[in-house]
Amino acid sequence: MSTQEQFLEVIDRDEAERRFRRVLRLTPLGEELVPLAASLGRVLPRDVAASVDVPAFDRSNFDGFAVRAADTFGAAEEAPRRLRPLPETIATGVVPRLEVVPGTASPIATGGMLPRGADAVVMIEHTDEEGEALLVRHAVTPGAGVSFAGTDIGAGETVLRRGDVLTSRETGVLAAIGVSQVAVWRRPRVAILSTGDEIVAPGAPLQLGKIYDSNARIIADAVRESGGEPVEMGIVPDDVEQLRTALRQALSDCDVVLLSGGTSKGQGDLSYRVVAELIDPGIVAHGVALKPGKPICLAASDGKPVVVLPGFPTSAVFTFHEFVAPVIRALAGRPPESRAAVQARLAVKINSEIGRTEYLLVGLVERPEAAAGEFTLAAYPMGKGSGSVTTFSHADGFITIGRHVEIVAAGSVVDVQLLGRDLRLADLVVIGSHCVGLDYLLGRLQEFGFRTKFLAVGSTAGLDAARRGECDLAGIHLLDPQTGHYNRPFLTDDLLLIPGYGRLQGVVFRRGDGRFEGRDAGQAVAAAVQDPSCVMVNRNQGSGTRILIDRLLARARPPGYAAQPRSHNAVAAAVAQGRADWGLAIRRVADQADLGFLPLTHEQYDFVVPKSRAARSAVEAFRRLLMDKVVQQTLAEMGLLVSP
Repeated sequence: MSTQEQFLEVIDRDEAERRFRRVLRLTPLGEELVPLAASLGRVLPRDVAASVDVPAFDRSNFDGFAVRAADTFGAAEEAPRRLRPLPETIATGVVPRLEVVPGTASPIATGGMLPRGADAVVMIEHTDEEGEALLVRHAVTPGAGVSFAGTDIGAGETVLRRGDVLTSRETGVLAAIGVSQVAVWRRPRVAILSTGDEIVAPGAPLQLGKIYDSNARIIADAVRESGGEPVEMGIVPDDVEQLRTALRQALSDCDVVLLSGGTSKGQGDLSYRVVAELIDPGIVAHGVALKPGKPICLAASDGKPVVVLPGFPTSAVFTFHEFVAPVIRALAGRPPESRAAVQARLAVKINSEIGRTEYLLVGLVERPEAAAGEFTLAAYPMGKGSGSVTTFSHADGFITIGRHVEIVAAGSVVDVQLLGRDLRLADLVVIGSHCVGLDYLLGRLQEFGFRTKFLAVGSTAGLDAARRGECDLAGIHLLDPQTGHYNRPFLTDDLLLIPGYGRLQGVVFRRGDGRFEGRDAGQAVAAAVQDPSCVMVNRNQGSGTRILIDRLLARARPPGYAAQPRSHNAVAAAVAQGRADWGLAIRRVADQADLGFLPLTHEQYDFVVPKSRAARSAVEAFRRLLMDKVVQQTLAEMGLLVSP
């Protein structure tokens, strides 16, 4: 057998779902009685009828006097009606003793019980006292100022329906009819097992080659959101016997079993091997034509779902929501979730893989539609790959690319399935080159209540987005070789420049490396290019740093040139971890990673603004932030020089 087996049968997504659901028991798991205080988010298994009236008695809506309405007819400011106050003030929670007979009135508080004989309440503001008489200067009709018993809820009335998810509104209704315990569907217990020798629990020391277990947290909270009760069973190492024992325990204690990782068919992938030992029926699908999510393994044991989710976070989250969340909702008695969708135009061309349905996460920004004079939406791919932890949290939604589609052209209209119920567009959208200074500035804006969004696409793509009016700011550091100036030569008539700050770019390397130590940047790069064992790490096309690198290398293409991470931080990590020997980054990042640094050039990092967006409050707040002396001092401490 090869060290990497192939999937026996990669099947269509819908066929995988049909096979999976066919072997499951998808009915709610039975009722349980819980205290009202613990019922938030639970689901009602049957209708709830009120056993009491709400309100339970006729009560006053305000402070005033309980009267017979007929006694007030004809009352006016100039001609008040005179009534005799009764010697009883009706406070809340008190049963009146005296009857309101013709010509009398009883003082009453808001919420007080209406006394016998009264059929209305006059506001205290519409009365005056004159000796022992009450002057009523405003006529009322029968029922005025009164909430009659049962006008909100009548005894026997159905107040909540089966299938209702209890929010604060519903629990308030239950409290109002005197319910202290409520019958709800039992929440499905969902076992979560993380697998792999490389997995470390958050909080433990992290060794090189290890990764923190983010999947367990993501999945556990997604289980809660779906109506289940997560049972976190910890990390199981790559040991068949330990995994078998953990799986047996999970099947015994829980209603659903989820394993994270080990679903591919490499030698170290054990989860699917242990799950394959299950019967009745065991595995029903292993390998689905999805991107991300191809390795998912769907199985069942005596009607209980058993799923091996891919280890990469984005793949795990997507496949959970596609295959597992609907099952948990059904077991919890919740209705199927409906996703909202919006239309958008794709900002860039997308190449997809024939044969697999692709779910592409996107960020949404407003773009002007010149013909209509209105704003539509542009969708930017959040292209960090299935191993990304942040992609899902930063995305607004996703588009589905059919398995027979290879290219989706820029400008195509696409349907975006929203990840939340509502689309909350950012107050400030920044597209362009990444910078640690920008991270700081956006963080400060968030403190002031502005919601910000940043899409790292490089300086060139950021400038293009600004020209199309798709962002409020584009962070760029583009050198014009003709003039030797940064950024200003690239402005068009519909763009403005907000001066940012200077950055020192240079060669980063591990301290003590004799190929770089003690040389200037030009000498070091020239020597590195001649050394076939000296590996570089590049930057993504369209970034200002990439343009600088290509000028520096001329036509040379040293080892590592094809590696193109999208940020200075990623370059520093590659060098610090020994995957590369050198790269270009700003000084701040080199210092943070404790790397050697050879200064190469001072560059200017500025912000381009479409004139149509210059007056937006978030843009003006950003301008003020850049001029703030404290902010400038902080940027200087980060090794960045703010333009005067």
